[in-house]
Amino acid sequence: MTVTQVTNEAVPENEMRVLLRALDGQRRHVLGILDGLDTEAVRRPVLPSGWHCLGLVQHLTLDVERFWFRAVVAGDEETIRGLTTADEAWNVPPDVPTSDVFDRYRQEAELSDAVMTTTSADAPLAWWPRDLFGEPHLHTTRDVLLHVITETACHAGHLDAARELIDGRRWLVLT
Repeated sequence: MTVTQVTNEAVPENEMRVLLRALDGQRRHVLGILDGLDTEAVRRPVLPSGWHCLGLVQHLTLDVERFWFRAVVAGDEETIRGLTTADEAWNVPPDVPTSDVFDRYRQEAELSDAVMTTTSADAPLAWWPRDLFGEPHLHTTRDVLLHVITETACHAGHLDAARELIDGRRWLVLT
């Protein structure tokens, strides 16, 4: 048996792992704040804009995870051709089960992680949607990952407010 010597020296953690862990925390928040809501509640709009929680999860799946990682970072041609337009991602047909939307979000997160764990933080972006955003304002994989962490956290906050309006439940985050 080999004994590994433990030292007090700090081992620098891989930057991408740290950022992905932060994103994963926000993803868990998105799914956690919706845990226990029934199908009717998760589809009920509670804000004047009319969006509902399930539509927001689908938006995170298609317009955030898939768009930024598989299209922009990886440049996957099939993904780029299949991108939704305008507000399509927010519209969940009534015959689509809630569990399918949540499962797709989890699956897309896994695909995103696969892209990010094989891409350098300083790698240039493979594709940029000039028709949507004009000249690039994000330039590296790191920029995209930080953008997605921010957007996911913002939407997790939206879901917190929606959940509290639906049934009073609040998400407590201690950091």
